[in-house]
Amino acid sequence: MDPRKYPTYPDLAGKVAFVTGGSRGIGATTCRLLAANGVRVAVNGRDQASIDAVVDAIRAAGGEAVSVPANCTNRDALASARDVVERQLGPVELLVAFAGGGGEPTPFVQLTEEKWRAVVDGNLTATFLTIQTFAPAMIERKRGAIVTMSSSAGRLPGLASPPYAASKAAVVMLTGHLALEFARSGIRVNCIAPSAIVTDRLAKMPPDKLRELAASFPLGRLGTPEDVALATLFLVSDSSSWVTGVTLDVSGGRIIV
Repeated sequence: MDPRKYPTYPDLAGKVAFVTGGSRGIGATTCRLLAANGVRVAVNGRDQASIDAVVDAIRAAGGEAVSVPANCTNRDALASARDVVERQLGPVELLVAFAGGGGEPTPFVQLTEEKWRAVVDGNLTATFLTIQTFAPAMIERKRGAIVTMSSSAGRLPGLASPPYAASKAAVVMLTGHLALEFARSGIRVNCIAPSAIVTDRLAKMPPDKLRELAASFPLGRLGTPEDVALATLFLVSDSSSWVTGVTLDVSGGRIIV
């Protein structure tokens, strides 16, 4: 990925971002493009080696980044991560809550309560705790931008697991609620809802299945992590200063079919 071929937002330079799920896939690409815009990036995830790889890549490209591992379903871990970021980089003004997963198809009758709770916690509760950890300071300073992560699975019925679809739909509603509540403090809250992004898991599909899947989208191709990262950059930049409470479907037109 060459950040030089992507648009830049000068107003982002010098701001501090905390990115959950930043150690791989969409989150990692978002971290790199934020850093290319002069953002000081705190890369969050659970796997230290993956986090370090993202941080090293950002630093090698001349950006500034720190490693901040934490389990986003743990309030105390997030509070400790916030303290580390504030000491090393400064107050967080850009919050990107992308941690989540568990969308693998699972028949409803085969779901266990343990699986249901784990997926809902990993997507919805993690988003709630992340925002609740960082929002008070943002409200006090009366500025900031938050982007949450939903999915096309939370927008239209499909093959994803029921707890994943339900939790991602709930993230959309949480985003709208917080956008309304935080607006009086000058904080914008928006959501991204991707579909069929070519990450490591999707890339393992047989080539003929990938072509078939791509053909099912009105735009005739699959999405890339850059597609989502670029939408995120727009939503945290001043170019979207009149945008809040929106769920942006980065889905190749899937939302209309």
